[in-house]
Amino acid sequence: MSVDEADAGACRPRLPRGVRLKHDETRGEWLLLAPERVIKADAIAVEILKRCDGIATFDAIVDDLAAAFSADRGQVASDVRALLDELAAKRMMDL
Repeated sequence: MSVDEADAGACRPRLPRGVRLKHDETRGEWLLLAPERVIKADAIAVEILKRCDGIATFDAIVDDLAAAFSADRGQVASDVRALLDELAAKRMMDL
């Protein structure tokens, strides 16, 4: 499944059961943990993933990020969509 531009605004992305975002204090980095998989998350991914709680819609996440970082909403939407699509393809995000 992917974030389709037509209905992206209504989807409520969330981490599926068994997947979690965790800060590794020892290494000082954020990790996305799933069974038998670990992905190091950069600062941008962390900001997106923190907002993927299953309650906030795609549009709300994009609006919040655009406001928080004074960024172009279109570019933010494109970046968020790309990350969510990539994680959904790896079964690490429910859309």
